[in-house]
Amino acid sequence: MILDGQSGQAIEEAARTLRAGHLVAFPTETVYGLGANAADDDAVAGIFAAKGRPSDHPLIVHLPAGAGLAQAVERFAQPLPDFAQKLVVAFWPGPLTLIVTRQHGVATAAAGGQDTIGLRCPAHPVAQALLESCAAHGVPGLAGPSANRFGRVSPTTASHVQGEFGDDLLILDGGPCQVGIESTIVDCSRGVPVLLRPGQITRAQVEAACGERLRARQEVGSPDPRASGTLESHYAPSAKVRLMDAKALQTALDVLGADARHIAVWSRAELKSQSGHILRRRMPDDAAAAAQMLFAVLRDFDAQGVKLIWVETPPDDHAWEGVRDRLQRAAA
Repeated sequence: MILDGQSGQAIEEAARTLRAGHLVAFPTETVYGLGANAADDDAVAGIFAAKGRPSDHPLIVHLPAGAGLAQAVERFAQPLPDFAQKLVVAFWPGPLTLIVTRQHGVATAAAGGQDTIGLRCPAHPVAQALLESCAAHGVPGLAGPSANRFGRVSPTTASHVQGEFGDDLLILDGGPCQVGIESTIVDCSRGVPVLLRPGQITRAQVEAACGERLRARQEVGSPDPRASGTLESHYAPSAKVRLMDAKALQTALDVLGADARHIAVWSRAELKSQSGHILRRRMPDDAAAAAQMLFAVLRDFDAQGVKLIWVETPPDDHAWEGVRDRLQRAAA
């Protein structure tokens, strides 16, 4: 059931549904989330069951902005290190998740049983309206992974979510997601900032905001905390994804010639094919625009029944790091 996220009545109905221990899908600026009361382990178990997600694979907890943010952080996390506080000030609300040390006895299921927990304050107005209404109903935050079956392509519209879970799930429609890929994840639990997942917020922006060098995962001796979206294979459509440079793409199309079938191509380069059966979409030259389109393009190709999706490898620079990460995991 899709409800208009601009409706106060719909927001109130969603908040009551969440307070009762049920699931609600909601929009964020990154992708649509599948939400449950993060403080209710039984409700959170419903997320794992609906997605088919392993219960030890942690979820991100979404928090309300404004005057209640500090209290919400304190509810779920132990005191943040100074560099993490600087990131909160710089990027919340926004597409940044911080992995921090969890308060004992709180949100155990959402944390996947770990001593750390992922926290985010989303910027989408519908998400914030829902979180504020939830707080008024005694729900301090929402555990909210992407609203899709585990390992599949993330949803960026309400109709994507409905296609995954059918009509029984209450879905707040906030329009297409503006960022289009999941949040940047920075681990703040080991004394230094460590990048676990790239996103729209870049390395340079994180370093400038927190005043410290952002470490790569390989630089820190202790094991990474488990975090959302960091499995090698993830974000995968039904069709097989393959990354190639423009020259390799053109060579492959030339070899197949007029016989090419069931193939979709997403590229920045202008490519030629003798086949009239190749589906082609133009990848934007701008990284942010490509990120916004990425999951919708993969879903559209799947819907048209292709067996192979050939994608031109994104440029090797920090602006494209989030797009490159998602495509590499889709191809894995």
